[in-house]
Amino acid sequence: MNKKQTPIQAMLALVRSNWGSFLGAMIATVMIVLIGFAQPMLLAETIDCVLGNEPSSMPEFLLAPIRAMGGRDFLRAHLWMMALALVLLYLVNGVFSYLKGRLTAVASENIAKKLRTDLYGHLQHLPFAYHVKAETGDLIQRCTSDVDTIRRFLSVQLMEVVNALLMVAIALTILLGRNVSLTLYSMLLVPGLFLFAMWFFRRVHKGFKVMDEAEGRMSTVLQENLTGVRVVRAFGQQQREVEKFDERNADFRGKARYLNDLLAVYWGGGDAISYAQSLITLLLCVFYAIDGKITVGELIVFTSYVGQLLFPIRQLGRTLSDMGKSIVSMERVQAILQEPAEPEEPDAVKPDLHGDIVFDHVSFAYPDDHVPVLEDLTFTIPAGSTTAILGSTGSGKSTMMYLLQRLYEPTGGTITIGGVDIRTIDRHYLRQHVGLILQEPFLYSKTIRDNVGIAEREPSMAGIEHAAAVAAASDFIARSDKGYDTVVGERGVTLSGGQKQRIAIARTLMKPNDILIFDDSLSAVDTETDAQIRAALAHEQKGITTLIISHRITTLSQADLILVLENGRITQQGTHEQLCRQPGLYQRINSIQSALEEELNDAIAKEANN
Repeated sequence: MNKKQTPIQAMLALVRSNWGSFLGAMIATVMIVLIGFAQPMLLAETIDCVLGNEPSSMPEFLLAPIRAMGGRDFLRAHLWMMALALVLLYLVNGVFSYLKGRLTAVASENIAKKLRTDLYGHLQHLPFAYHVKAETGDLIQRCTSDVDTIRRFLSVQLMEVVNALLMVAIALTILLGRNVSLTLYSMLLVPGLFLFAMWFFRRVHKGFKVMDEAEGRMSTVLQENLTGVRVVRAFGQQQREVEKFDERNADFRGKARYLNDLLAVYWGGGDAISYAQSLITLLLCVFYAIDGKITVGELIVFTSYVGQLLFPIRQLGRTLSDMGKSIVSMERVQAILQEPAEPEEPDAVKPDLHGDIVFDHVSFAYPDDHVPVLEDLTFTIPAGSTTAILGSTGSGKSTMMYLLQRLYEPTGGTITIGGVDIRTIDRHYLRQHVGLILQEPFLYSKTIRDNVGIAEREPSMAGIEHAAAVAAASDFIARSDKGYDTVVGERGVTLSGGQKQRIAIARTLMKPNDILIFDDSLSAVDTETDAQIRAALAHEQKGITTLIISHRITTLSQADLILVLENGRITQQGTHEQLCRQPGLYQRINSIQSALEEELNDAIAKEANN
């Protein structure tokens, strides 16, 4: 599915993957069509040949046993046999209709399952940069609504194409064999109906694409609102969110209404043309029958077969509209599946990651953006040491950490761990051994136990409790309603910021880490808890290289090395004592925080004295 294909080629490939079921459905469709034509033929044979005196038009292999039983006189005496044959045809038709529906349903559900699995699997292997730009609501719609559109087309309309082609071919063959001029008159308005269907297809194909995009934008607004419900409530933006959703909803409704208007015009116009053609055929058949040019049975055959001829052509518009919608959906699905995944690395290495981390003239700019985020970074982080990073918002601190996990690749320079260029290290292996804890951690709507133990298939309770203790999370977990079985809600909505950060720290400690990165992930805990966590980590994680991004000087001061990042460049580096003596950003922040701390201590002392 990843190779370049047109939407129709992609759908045909899906059909081929379930060719057995579709072949069975096609055979059932052929039988349904043949039985559908046999019914009016049988009725005409009864009227013209059994009740009348016209010669039979039945094939010889059917006439031979009838002659052996007594021929026309026998059938007249046993007319119930003709009625029974008609009933049996309806019953057999019902059996084949069931088989057709079941086989197409099984095949289409298999295809839908495969598409959903392929999409979800491919999304897991797309680069981090893709997910940064993609809208979650739109991706969800492509994996659900668009896949279901393809499923419905393959389940219902694909066999309708086979049905229509067979009905037109057989009807024309039989009608032309009986009366050429009457057949031509019966086809008088068919070219107009066909051209009308093609016009409708071109218009509806564009309309479906516009409507799908509008639905994707509406889904994105809904997803963002539900995800950010706490922010919406905190800022009292409920009415603004309603207005924003109403705007997207109205846009979607407008696009959908345009399509409904097109459908109404097509079905109304198609019905008018079909009924007009049926009326023309009926009147001509009556005149031909009065003049003796055709029999009453042939009149029944012509009026029945013209209806069977017009119905698939009229249905062509619906089939084409559903095909147009499924093509649009397939294009949207392919847009994901054809996005290049992170490349395979058969020659990638899995070295020991306990060595020095070296940034050698590293630069970086985000894709499609020529503005550099990091410029010419050169420094060394000794193995097993703790390095802290201070910088203003947007200075590139988090980007440095993303580079270290190979979520992005440097646009210049090299990063090595233990002398090995990280571009040669297996991505999965690197991310397994480089633990990254974000400032705003994502928690699943599961229990605390499930969130902490998510890195392992079968985590032990002892391991979960130990990780929680190191992350200073044991106390608040014990006070929770159900302890480790407490459900945290979507994205951890029932927990405070500090509690979420501690759960995220415990989760990261459950996997083997050679390098541990705290991306401002202690910002929501108090200084006492911060110190407690760092002390526990220092005891538990001996020999692990630790990087801490923070704005809190008390946290930074304990590091072996401090890097000061400003506008994507390293402007200062050294220990806490060294940087406090150097004019610069670190000294200024230290002075501000020290003054605030003194004021707070004085206020507490005064309150205690009073």
